[in-house]
Amino acid sequence: MIELAVNAESWPIRGSFAISRGAKTAANVVLVELDAGDFKGYGECVPYARYGESCVSVIEQIESLRQEVQQGMDRRQLQRKLPPGAARNALDCAFWDLQAKLSRRRVWELLGLPAMQALTTAYTLSLDSPENMRKAALQHQDRPLLKLKLAGEGDIERVRGVRQGAPNARLIVDANEGWDVGLYQQMVPALLELGVEMIEQPLPSDEDEALRSLHRPIPVCADESCHGVESLKCIADRYDMINIKLDKTGGLTEALQLRNAAEAGGLQVMVGCMLATSLAMAPATLVAQGAAIVDLDGPLLLERDRRSGLRFDQSLVYPPQRELWG
Repeated sequence: MIELAVNAESWPIRGSFAISRGAKTAANVVLVELDAGDFKGYGECVPYARYGESCVSVIEQIESLRQEVQQGMDRRQLQRKLPPGAARNALDCAFWDLQAKLSRRRVWELLGLPAMQALTTAYTLSLDSPENMRKAALQHQDRPLLKLKLAGEGDIERVRGVRQGAPNARLIVDANEGWDVGLYQQMVPALLELGVEMIEQPLPSDEDEALRSLHRPIPVCADESCHGVESLKCIADRYDMINIKLDKTGGLTEALQLRNAAEAGGLQVMVGCMLATSLAMAPATLVAQGAAIVDLDGPLLLERDRRSGLRFDQSLVYPPQRELWG
């Protein structure tokens, strides 16, 4: 019999982290443990208020399956029990981790995939004044890829400041639904001039139909508009790329399906994360193998990480060790 344990945890952020919807000083996560006796499987998720989630609601969702987990529910059955979201993500990744440990094989071996390789991740600059973002870019100018959090008014000045601070870095920007059509049209020429390579979720997800008819000389990536495989039906002609996050897909199982479906439909793939520890990043590094853009810098933004956390060498992130996950 498998025993289920689920707990909320809070991990302090280095300073604070701001996007268009607000700022936070801690990463609040939910940790799931599946105990099969000699082996334990772990999964971590980030409840996200944008999708109506909280640590309390996610724990309630997971706890509602306690009896079924103990009676032998498996990962495949889980996909039908919970919708895409944080709760299913933590359980799904814990099932994968436990399966790998019980079989004494790595998760990529279970999937028939090549051994994982190190990846270059973006490093995210929190939303701030143009001058403060310029200073942050100067501090991280040697990183190959910087991601800028934007919000609307003053964004051109923010990007210009970052470009001054990091003249050789590749730049991508994330508006977190903070623009409208007029601002998008105003921003694009300036972003082209500043060498920005991708724009993530410029419009609110319920207003993104306008992207169908807008000129997109810089690839536009869906984040809040893309969750599981079903969401591709509505967005395939509005975006050039999707951001796969396991907290949106509801785990590794659907994330892999989403990646395959997106690539088959001609969309590029970015693999991103919420602010969380290495345990949340570990399964995402598997999905991110070969992705066009990797954004798995969450642990770098925390005051501390889990024991046996992912190894980072500047912006290079290495595959997880067995002690962490998978």
